[in-house]
Amino acid sequence: MELEQLRNDMVAAMKARDKDRKDAISSLVSAVKKAAIDEGCRDDIPSQLVDRVILKELKTAKEQVDSCPADREELLKEYRTRYQVIAQYAPAMMTADEVASYIREHFAEVLATKNKGQIMKAVMGELKGKADGKVINEVVAGLCS
Repeated sequence: MELEQLRNDMVAAMKARDKDRKDAISSLVSAVKKAAIDEGCRDDIPSQLVDRVILKELKTAKEQVDSCPADREELLKEYRTRYQVIAQYAPAMMTADEVASYIREHFAEVLATKNKGQIMKAVMGELKGKADGKVINEVVAGLCS
């Protein structure tokens, strides 16, 4: 995902007077800009950084939905809307089967040790941002047993 695409979508939401969508995309743009400043790449923001920030914001939105009290219906609706908008921009994640085949193909020699810690250390560096950490952990646990 490119930052410019997010900006264009934010402008389109403003023109359509879709406040909820505009607010969600605006928070994404702000988070990307902040992360770019923190990493020192303010002028040329790579798409990997944008994807990483989107995933982080998606996780935060999911936590908000999960932790919101059920009797706060209006707030819960706002959180769900924000989560749904951010989810549209999130990069596609690998499935458990794809992760398992990737590990068997690229990490056969580490997999042979059956040492879960070593496998996780090797795999997480390669698959961070491409697959959910929980999915990777479950797959590695299944392959080690």
